[in-house]
Amino acid sequence: MSETTAAPSRTEPLTPVPGRWIALFATAWLGVWLAQLTPIQLLLPAQIETELHSGYWVDNVLWFGVVSGIAGLCAIVAYPLTGALSDRTASRFGRRRPWVAGGALLFALALFALGAQTTMAGIAVFWALTLTGFCVLTAALTAMISDQVPVGQRGYVSGWMSAPQAIGVILGLVLVTILGLGAFGGYALAAVALLVLVAPFLLVIPDPRHISRGLPPLTPRHIVGSLWISPKAHPDFGWTLLSRVLVNLGNALGTGLLLYFLEFGLHDRNAEDDLIPIVLVYMVFVIIASLVLGRASDRLQRRKLFVFVASVVQALAAVLLAAFPSMPMTYVGAALLGLGYGCFLAVDQALATQVLPDPESRGKDLGIMNIAWAIPQAFGPLLGGIVVFWLGGFTGLFILAGLAALGGAFAVARVRSVA
Repeated sequence: MSETTAAPSRTEPLTPVPGRWIALFATAWLGVWLAQLTPIQLLLPAQIETELHSGYWVDNVLWFGVVSGIAGLCAIVAYPLTGALSDRTASRFGRRRPWVAGGALLFALALFALGAQTTMAGIAVFWALTLTGFCVLTAALTAMISDQVPVGQRGYVSGWMSAPQAIGVILGLVLVTILGLGAFGGYALAAVALLVLVAPFLLVIPDPRHISRGLPPLTPRHIVGSLWISPKAHPDFGWTLLSRVLVNLGNALGTGLLLYFLEFGLHDRNAEDDLIPIVLVYMVFVIIASLVLGRASDRLQRRKLFVFVASVVQALAAVLLAAFPSMPMTYVGAALLGLGYGCFLAVDQALATQVLPDPESRGKDLGIMNIAWAIPQAFGPLLGGIVVFWLGGFTGLFILAGLAALGGAFAVARVRSVA
């Protein structure tokens, strides 16, 4: 259930955020995505492969999944706990800003340490700390959307959260590849970029001091109890949460093992080099979809239809890759996946802010929503690795990805309070 049954003491913000706010917000997310996705797509798989010294490629896939899964357990705690703590933060620096700063610092330091690891245990520990920092930082950033951005502007602003994802991953891959950086150099680059790009938003954008009213003390028992938001009492929150889990799982299955698909599914001897143009195609369509369709959802005051169609498009991309595994179809799949996921990221984030049970606990409730964003990304590679191992190939992986995305489409169709 929600943290409090008292009448909400805050109304939705009404004043549109200016262009400077959006620009610095997008810049911060560029740093976040570069630091998060460059390791996932390239650095972490390569580091694990180097440490395993295994000639059997499935071992690499499974260990990558295990390391990601361990980190995912940290996200289950970090997201809602950060949200709940920031809901109660009344520092002179603001409600969310201390958590943005702390999360960015932990994120960066863990990346530096991760690059120096030479054992699987060390890689697992410091990737878990890296993901924890990522969760603390992004929990606070996403809460600032519902704190400061009017409902009619959230699709567009959320698009500027989503579009930098594509730019960040391709920029990180290109820099690491062109500069010929090893594991430590690649992680160090990601850490420095994160701090440099988050700092302007942190230092320039105001975060008004807020005194929470009606929130009970944050005890361990209360933390555990507050994680449950009754789908019977708040069905739209439940359906949105389920949709987000399924669609993000489909995306994680479809993209999380992309390097392995190229190398072992298509037997591409230049897999690392070919990964960049494929991600570039994905990037272009994510940017177009998130910005154009995010704003369109604001203007039409529609969210569900956009999220439904976006989920179906992602399912189509996965089915095509399962049926016609080839390099040309990989480019087609990347384009469709980028189109669908870009639209989903922007519009679903706006939709999520409109189904929260209580404005006073929006940080915690969005933290729960963000679990549905992080956990599939963390556990997707492990599940994908098991599917690939069990079926001996990638066809079943893409079929499962398509079914997950399609399930997400039908879940969001059940939302009633938002058009």
